[in-house]
Amino acid sequence: MKVLLLNGSPHQNGCVFTALSEVAKAICEAGMETEIFWIGNQPVRDCIACGGCGKPGAEGCVFQDDILFEFMQKMNRADGLIVGSPVYYAGPSGSLCSLLDRAFYSAKTAFAHKPAACIVNCRRGGASAAFDRLNKFFTISQMPVVSSRYWNDTHGLTPEDVRQDAEGLQTMRTLGKNMARVLLCQKKAALAQPDPEPKIATNFIR
Repeated sequence: MKVLLLNGSPHQNGCVFTALSEVAKAICEAGMETEIFWIGNQPVRDCIACGGCGKPGAEGCVFQDDILFEFMQKMNRADGLIVGSPVYYAGPSGSLCSLLDRAFYSAKTAFAHKPAACIVNCRRGGASAAFDRLNKFFTISQMPVVSSRYWNDTHGLTPEDVRQDAEGLQTMRTLGKNMARVLLCQKKAALAQPDPEPKIATNFIR
Protein backbone atom coordinates (compact mmCIF):
# COMPACT_ATOMS: atom_id res chain seq x y z
CA MET A 1 0.00 0.00 0.00
CA LYS A 2 1.20 3.49 -0.79
CA VAL A 3 0.61 6.94 0.65
CA LEU A 4 1.25 10.02 -1.47
CA LEU A 5 2.48 13.05 0.45
CA LEU A 6 2.02 16.29 -1.47
CA ASN A 7 4.52 19.03 -0.65
CA GLY A 8 2.72 22.29 -1.45
CA SER A 9 5.60 24.57 -0.49
CA PRO A 10 7.70 26.48 -3.03
CA HIS A 11 10.74 25.26 -1.05
CA GLN A 12 11.44 21.64 -1.93
CA ASN A 13 13.37 20.79 1.24
CA GLY A 14 11.96 23.37 3.62
CA CYS A 15 9.76 23.25 6.70
CA VAL A 16 6.84 21.43 5.08
CA PHE A 17 9.17 18.76 3.70
CA THR A 18 10.69 18.33 7.15
CA ALA A 19 7.26 17.75 8.70
CA LEU A 20 6.09 15.44 5.90
CA SER A 21 9.28 13.41 6.24
CA GLU A 22 8.42 12.70 9.87
CA VAL A 23 4.97 11.49 8.81
CA ALA A 24 6.44 9.37 6.01
CA LYS A 25 8.94 7.74 8.35
CA ALA A 26 6.15 6.52 10.64
CA ILE A 27 4.17 5.17 7.69
CA CYS A 28 7.20 3.33 6.33
CA GLU A 29 7.86 1.79 9.74
CA ALA A 30 4.39 0.23 9.45
CA GLY A 31 5.51 -1.51 6.27
CA MET A 32 3.97 0.80 3.70
CA GLU A 33 5.39 2.74 0.80
CA THR A 34 5.47 6.53 0.67
CA GLU A 35 6.36 9.20 -1.85
CA ILE A 36 6.78 12.92 -1.19
CA PHE A 37 5.77 14.75 -4.35
CA TRP A 38 6.77 18.41 -4.67
CA ILE A 39 4.52 20.73 -6.69
CA GLY A 40 7.49 22.91 -7.60
CA ASN A 41 7.85 26.67 -7.58
CA GLN A 42 6.44 27.52 -11.01
CA PRO A 43 3.01 29.12 -11.57
CA VAL A 44 0.04 26.76 -11.42
CA ARG A 45 -3.07 27.50 -13.46
CA ASP A 46 -6.27 28.36 -11.63
CA CYS A 47 -9.57 26.66 -12.37
CA ILE A 48 -11.38 28.90 -14.89
CA ALA A 49 -14.81 27.23 -14.38
CA CYS A 50 -15.00 26.30 -18.07
CA GLY A 51 -16.84 23.03 -17.37
CA GLY A 52 -14.67 21.19 -19.86
CA CYS A 53 -13.78 18.44 -17.42
CA GLY A 54 -17.48 17.52 -17.12
CA LYS A 55 -18.14 17.07 -20.82
CA PRO A 56 -18.63 13.55 -22.30
CA GLY A 57 -15.29 11.95 -23.08
CA ALA A 58 -13.28 14.45 -21.05
CA GLU A 59 -10.21 13.08 -19.32
CA GLY A 60 -9.81 15.38 -16.36
CA CYS A 61 -8.94 19.06 -16.48
CA VAL A 62 -8.68 20.64 -19.93
CA PHE A 63 -5.26 21.99 -18.94
CA GLN A 64 -2.79 19.10 -19.04
CA ASP A 65 0.43 21.07 -19.43
CA ASP A 66 1.42 21.64 -15.81
CA ILE A 67 2.00 19.79 -12.55
CA LEU A 68 -1.62 18.60 -12.30
CA PHE A 69 -1.14 15.83 -14.85
CA GLU A 70 1.81 14.34 -12.96
CA PHE A 71 0.04 14.66 -9.62
CA MET A 72 -3.06 12.84 -10.88
CA GLN A 73 -0.99 10.01 -12.31
CA LYS A 74 0.49 9.46 -8.86
CA MET A 75 -2.81 9.96 -7.06
CA ASN A 76 -4.53 7.32 -9.17
CA ARG A 77 -1.99 4.77 -7.94
CA ALA A 78 -2.02 5.88 -4.29
CA ASP A 79 -4.11 4.41 -1.48
CA GLY A 80 -3.96 7.48 0.77
CA LEU A 81 -3.10 11.16 0.59
CA ILE A 82 -1.44 13.66 2.91
CA VAL A 83 -1.25 17.29 1.80
CA GLY A 84 1.30 19.67 3.31
CA SER A 85 1.38 23.44 3.04
CA PRO A 86 3.07 26.50 4.49
CA VAL A 87 0.77 29.09 6.04
CA TYR A 88 0.37 32.35 4.11
CA TYR A 89 -1.93 34.92 5.74
CA ALA A 90 -3.74 32.16 7.67
CA GLY A 91 -4.26 30.08 4.52
CA PRO A 92 -2.50 27.46 2.37
CA SER A 93 -0.20 28.48 -0.47
CA GLY A 94 -1.96 29.85 -3.55
CA SER A 95 -0.29 27.42 -5.96
CA LEU A 96 -1.38 24.47 -3.86
CA CYS A 97 -4.98 25.67 -3.71
CA SER A 98 -5.02 26.20 -7.48
CA LEU A 99 -3.78 22.64 -7.99
CA LEU A 100 -6.25 21.12 -5.55
CA ASP A 101 -9.21 23.13 -6.91
CA ARG A 102 -8.65 21.67 -10.36
CA ALA A 103 -7.71 18.18 -9.20
CA PHE A 104 -10.65 17.61 -6.88
CA TYR A 105 -13.20 19.13 -9.26
CA SER A 106 -12.06 17.32 -12.39
CA ALA A 107 -11.12 13.91 -10.97
CA LYS A 108 -13.36 13.13 -8.00
CA THR A 109 -13.17 9.36 -8.45
CA ALA A 110 -9.40 9.37 -7.90
CA PHE A 111 -9.95 10.62 -4.34
CA ALA A 112 -13.21 9.06 -3.14
CA HIS A 113 -12.91 6.70 -0.14
CA LYS A 114 -9.13 7.08 0.14
CA PRO A 115 -7.97 8.15 3.64
CA ALA A 116 -6.58 11.67 3.72
CA ALA A 117 -5.02 14.23 6.02
CA CYS A 118 -3.24 17.56 5.82
CA ILE A 119 -0.39 19.18 7.69
CA VAL A 120 0.59 22.84 7.85
CA ASN A 121 3.64 24.76 9.03
CA CYS A 122 3.76 28.35 10.22
CA ARG A 123 6.19 30.62 11.96
CA ARG A 124 3.70 31.69 14.60
CA GLY A 125 -0.05 31.90 13.86
CA GLY A 126 -2.72 31.07 11.28
CA ALA A 127 -2.19 27.31 11.31
CA SER A 128 -5.72 26.27 12.32
CA ALA A 129 -7.36 28.37 9.58
CA ALA A 130 -5.09 26.89 6.90
CA PHE A 131 -5.68 23.41 8.33
CA ASP A 132 -9.44 23.90 8.12
CA ARG A 133 -9.25 25.11 4.51
CA LEU A 134 -7.39 22.01 3.34
CA ASN A 135 -9.63 19.56 5.18
CA LYS A 136 -12.61 20.82 3.17
CA PHE A 137 -11.19 19.20 0.04
CA PHE A 138 -11.42 15.82 1.77
CA THR A 139 -14.80 16.13 3.42
CA ILE A 140 -16.52 17.07 0.16
CA SER A 141 -14.92 14.11 -1.62
CA GLN A 142 -15.95 11.15 0.58
CA MET A 143 -12.44 10.76 1.96
CA PRO A 144 -12.06 9.47 5.54
CA VAL A 145 -10.05 12.12 7.40
CA VAL A 146 -7.24 10.73 9.52
CA SER A 147 -6.50 12.57 12.75
CA SER A 148 -3.61 12.84 15.18
CA ARG A 149 -3.18 13.80 18.84
CA TYR A 150 -3.43 17.52 18.04
CA TRP A 151 -4.15 19.66 14.99
CA ASN A 152 -1.58 18.71 12.38
CA ASP A 153 0.78 21.66 12.51
CA THR A 154 4.43 22.35 13.11
CA HIS A 155 6.11 25.65 13.86
CA GLY A 156 9.31 27.10 12.54
CA LEU A 157 10.82 29.54 10.09
CA THR A 158 13.50 27.06 9.00
CA PRO A 159 13.79 23.26 8.88
CA GLU A 160 16.12 23.50 11.87
CA ASP A 161 13.34 25.24 13.81
CA VAL A 162 10.86 22.52 12.89
CA ARG A 163 13.25 19.83 14.11
CA GLN A 164 13.12 21.52 17.52
CA ASP A 165 9.31 21.44 17.66
CA ALA A 166 9.08 18.26 19.71
CA GLU A 167 5.29 18.36 20.10
CA GLY A 168 4.74 19.12 16.42
CA LEU A 169 6.97 16.24 15.34
CA GLN A 170 5.17 13.90 17.72
CA THR A 171 1.90 14.99 16.11
CA MET A 172 3.39 14.15 12.70
CA ARG A 173 4.52 10.69 13.83
CA THR A 174 1.13 9.95 15.36
CA LEU A 175 -0.56 11.01 12.15
CA GLY A 176 1.64 8.63 10.16
CA LYS A 177 0.85 5.74 12.48
CA ASN A 178 -2.86 6.47 12.34
CA MET A 179 -2.82 6.71 8.54
CA ALA A 180 -1.14 3.31 8.34
CA ARG A 181 -3.67 1.82 10.76
CA VAL A 182 -6.65 3.13 8.80
CA LEU A 183 -5.25 1.73 5.56
CA LEU A 184 -4.57 -1.65 7.15
CA CYS A 185 -8.11 -1.75 8.56
CA GLN A 186 -9.53 -0.95 5.14
CA LYS A 187 -7.45 -3.68 3.55
CA LYS A 188 -8.41 -6.24 6.17
CA ALA A 189 -12.12 -5.43 6.01
CA ALA A 190 -12.10 -5.52 2.19
CA LEU A 191 -15.46 -3.79 2.11
CA ALA A 192 -16.95 -2.77 -1.21
CA GLN A 193 -17.48 0.93 -1.76
CA PRO A 194 -21.10 2.01 -1.18
CA ASP A 195 -23.29 2.47 -4.23
CA PRO A 196 -23.52 6.19 -4.91
CA GLU A 197 -26.86 7.91 -5.05
CA PRO A 198 -27.61 10.12 -8.05
CA LYS A 199 -26.31 13.59 -7.28
CA ILE A 200 -28.82 16.14 -6.00
CA ALA A 201 -27.86 19.78 -6.52
CA THR A 202 -30.14 22.32 -4.90
CA ASN A 203 -29.67 25.98 -5.81
CA PHE A 204 -30.56 28.57 -3.20
CA ILE A 205 -31.73 31.01 -5.86
CA ARG A 206 -34.26 29.55 -8.29
